[in-house]
Amino acid sequence: MTLDYSQRFIFEDTDIRGELVHLQHSLQAVMNHHAYPPAVGRLLGEFLAASVLLGSTVKFNGRLVLQVRSEGSIRLLVAECQHDGNIRGIARFSEQLGDESFAQLLSQGTLVITIEPAVGQSYQSLVPLTGVNLAACLEYYFQQSEQLATRIWLAADAQRAGGLLLQQLPRQLVTDAQVRAEQWQHSVILAATTKADELLGLAAGELLQRLYVQDPIRLLALKPISFSCSCSATRTANALLLLGQAEVEAIFAEESVVEMACEFCGQQYQFTEDSLAAIVREGEIPH
Repeated sequence: MTLDYSQRFIFEDTDIRGELVHLQHSLQAVMNHHAYPPAVGRLLGEFLAASVLLGSTVKFNGRLVLQVRSEGSIRLLVAECQHDGNIRGIARFSEQLGDESFAQLLSQGTLVITIEPAVGQSYQSLVPLTGVNLAACLEYYFQQSEQLATRIWLAADAQRAGGLLLQQLPRQLVTDAQVRAEQWQHSVILAATTKADELLGLAAGELLQRLYVQDPIRLLALKPISFSCSCSATRTANALLLLGQAEVEAIFAEESVVEMACEFCGQQYQFTEDSLAAIVREGEIPH
């Protein structure tokens, strides 16, 4: 049984599509690199599932990043999904973190959604975190930016994460406004009965059969999801150079070898002054 995937589905004879995502091994790989408290792990799991769902609504070759900086107990949270299904994520949090609500964990935070195509300009959207949970905030984003009716359900525990997205597409198969509204209401009402343990434990086909036993649904090809880090010596060297020439020179005046670790996967990179200069000379790092 595949445990890490996203799968699109279509309600036949309607202009409604959906996406289901389930993360297990990929989520555990993210968690294995950090000792996250349960509250942080659950929220990071939801963000990772959400990044896959949002990526499914965009046709692009590149990556989609959800990032939050806040004044709450979780200072930083990043969830990244590549077009090929690779994910990674990190969180930074306060040691005094307790049993707090979504609003408290991310107090005064703003969600930044960034789409970075491999070719062309990246673009960002800012989403206020004023909803009761991440799903509500993302629904507001779709309402304001995409103007497509969209509903999202998310769930996560220490080992798994899951998500369900429904989206009403522009008129194509159904043009009557009342019929469209009735079809959308029907699909949403049934989806809203989904329980967290069903999102986390049931395969896509089984979950949809339980929700929509009388509705004809077409499942599209399953897309595998996996953990993969895009870090490299070059990118890590670039991060070091961002400190500025004077700061870098001061560091090497005290240490002959500078060691830096990737926050996402823990990979260690070592640089000497000569090796760093060689990377710059080879033109691998943009100025």
